[in-house]
Amino acid sequence: MKSRLIASLVVSAAVVVGTTGCSMITPASTTVPYSPSDGINIPNESGPVEIRNVLIVTNEEGTEGNLVAALVNTSDQAQTVTLDIGEAGSSNTQRLRIPAGSNVSLGAEGTAPLLLTDLDTAAGATLPITFQSGTSTGITVDIPVLNGDLSYLSDLVP
Repeated sequence: MKSRLIASLVVSAAVVVGTTGCSMITPASTTVPYSPSDGINIPNESGPVEIRNVLIVTNEEGTEGNLVAALVNTSDQAQTVTLDIGEAGSSNTQRLRIPAGSNVSLGAEGTAPLLLTDLDTAAGATLPITFQSGTSTGITVDIPVLNGDLSYLSDLVP
């Protein structure tokens, strides 16, 4: 009788460990940050301005693209966001001024996206852009380039 009790406890413990053991050594996927949209979020190393859901909608030739993004300035001072578009050393630089405590949505709700010219990036590729604001050194991120095939992006094609 005692051996059956011990055997059932051992089997029960094996089932519990076998069905939950992976969660002891594998991080839960809900703790891994990701961008749940077409665009991507820029890590905070870019400076005091939070940059969210960045993507580029390009024309068929891939020569022009509209940068779509949400920029949020949570500081109490106006900030300038500098974007160096393309490979390091390129001369394509854009600057955006974001007022203190406000957000700017490029390409949303009647706000014009930021037109990028002299590109050589087709839809489906990525384009490296260095984002910098405040006193940060900035961060380079590969931004997805899309076309206007999706209905909600068709109005954003340059």
